[in-house]
Parts: sequence; structure tokens; C-alpha cells
Amino acid sequence: VQLQASGGGSVQAGGSLRLSCAASGLFFNTYRMGWFRQPPGKEREFVAAIVWSGIITSYADSVKGRFTISIDNAKSTVYLQMNSLKPEDTAVYYCAFAFRTDSDYAYWGQGTQVTVSS
Repeated sequence: VQLQASGGGSVQAGGSLRLSCAASGLFFNTYRMGWFRQPPGKEREFVAAIVWSGIITSYADSVKGRFTISIDNAKSTVYLQMNSLKPEDTAVYYCAFAFRTDSDYAYWGQGTQVTVSS
């Protein structure tokens, strides 16, 4: 499985960005995809996740109400709509892929930088 992420950039506080991550390879409709981020000088942290059908989503408390994860299963592409961005959202964002909804993430994208200025 390969993951190709895009959509990062620089924005002022209060602005919006949309990240995309396309998965390619051989897998079945049992997968889960997620977004993680690594702020400067900190460890990687969970942001949001979604199952292949889009029915189940989960979010970190720090992004609830501001970020929305969605999926286009036909394209095997996951999106992260980020609104009301804050400087503390600055990080390298990574998408991740798990073969099953209950398995560990097995593949990671290359990371895309998001910078929010005050």
C-alpha cells in the first residue's frame, strides 16, 4: 500500500486548509485511515480516523468541532478539512493506513507541513 498526501501549506490563524491522502495497492473494504501530526519538538499525536465506509469517525479532543475527516471509498482517498486553525495546529501531518478497522496502522504517508501563523 502506498499513501500520497497533499494539501499542506501556510495559513493565518482562523483560516482553513484541506488535506488529502490517496491510498493505492491491494486491499479490501475493511480498512481504516487516519491522520496524525507531529508538532515541532514534540511526539507524533493522533488527530482523526475514519473507517472505509465513513460510518465511524474519531477525533482528538484538541480538534473536535474544527476538523472534519471524510473518505471517498471509490477513490480510496481520505480528507481532513481543517477550519478555525490555530498556531498550535502547526505540525507535519501524516496519513496512515490500517488493513482492518481493529488492526494497527501498517503504512504511513510522507507527511505534509501545515504552518499556522498568529
